[in-house]
Amino acid sequence: MSSTIDTAERRIYIYIAAISAVLNAVLLVAPVLASKLSAQLGLDPAQVGLIASVELGCFSLATVPAFLWLRRVNIRTLTIWCLALVAAGNVASAMAGSFALLLGVRAITSLAAGSVIVVILSLSAKAANPSRAYGLFVVSQLAMGAVILFLFPLIYAQRPVAAVYLTLAVLATACLGCAACVKGDELQAAASGQPAAKARLLPLGCALLAVLCFYVALGGVWTFMAQIAIGSGITLDAASSLIGIATIFGVLSSLASTLVGEHRLGKYFVLAGFAVMAVSISCLFGTPGLLRFVAAAVLFKIAWSWLLPFLLAEVSRVGGAQVMNAANLAIGGGLAIGPLLAGSLIQASSGFATMLGVALAILGVAVISSVAVFRASDARASTLEESASRPVGPVAS
Repeated sequence: MSSTIDTAERRIYIYIAAISAVLNAVLLVAPVLASKLSAQLGLDPAQVGLIASVELGCFSLATVPAFLWLRRVNIRTLTIWCLALVAAGNVASAMAGSFALLLGVRAITSLAAGSVIVVILSLSAKAANPSRAYGLFVVSQLAMGAVILFLFPLIYAQRPVAAVYLTLAVLATACLGCAACVKGDELQAAASGQPAAKARLLPLGCALLAVLCFYVALGGVWTFMAQIAIGSGITLDAASSLIGIATIFGVLSSLASTLVGEHRLGKYFVLAGFAVMAVSISCLFGTPGLLRFVAAAVLFKIAWSWLLPFLLAEVSRVGGAQVMNAANLAIGGGLAIGPLLAGSLIQASSGFATMLGVALAILGVAVISSVAVFRASDARASTLEESASRPVGPVAS
């Protein structure tokens, strides 16, 4: 029996790792696509930015209808249809000859991809080892990001943008087999076989606020990491290489958190990660030299890659799979708000100090919200233990 459970759990882990890496790949190749779209379709920066915003927005907004269907559909069937739609959407993107057509196709493709990501996050919440599941979710994306960072410029430098979209279509098609890793009724069984976990409003709000603020701070600082280096006299080539090295450290860090999995010190791992992130951001103030910039970039990547799986696991404990559906919206919102807010602050202050200071303040809000989540999670665990220890029937005297 245990062997059967272990096999089923491993299959879910394969599903999470493979599909999340492929479906998030389009977000990771955004810098490559931006320059090629601008050159080949004659798009101006505003149009390129609109495509990126629509793609990210629809990716996150897939969360909203998921509240209605998440516990009602067969997730194996849903995965197959959505992956097929993603593949077809990427093929259509490769053939799109106008801005309006491309924009519409990318919106539909992103809605399909985001719907599967909602399933992945919900499955991770109910896994036997949620921290390990979220670790795989993070490490697979970072590994794909490292591959893209180092190989895509070499492979696609002289090829049209269609080649990138067609590659994404092939990857989505290759993932169709991963749908067999789930039975299809995992989330339905969670709804019918046991009462849905009820989360109080305040802990739920703190959980979503922690995720949102984490991603706002992360997205804002990381997006402008290369510009901070250039402002300190480091060349663009050197900055790109250093960021690539930091990405490798991030992969190793998230892999370590995946191997650790569920741990009684998980909440302290989160707080330690936030502390290291704050230290790394502090190192970027002023005009950091080469060594200080390297230390800041590497520590920043290690810290957020390490803490994120543990943070998501703690968040899932205050509301189960349903809260992770809403968390997907917070993730997308944070990724969208972070760069926009950071860019506005940089432009308004003609420097990076204000942006870095605001990022530290937002990170502080994430820490406070996380502590509230930890307390709610501990209280809920204590309540469940008390309920389990009570006698079910009348006690003989």
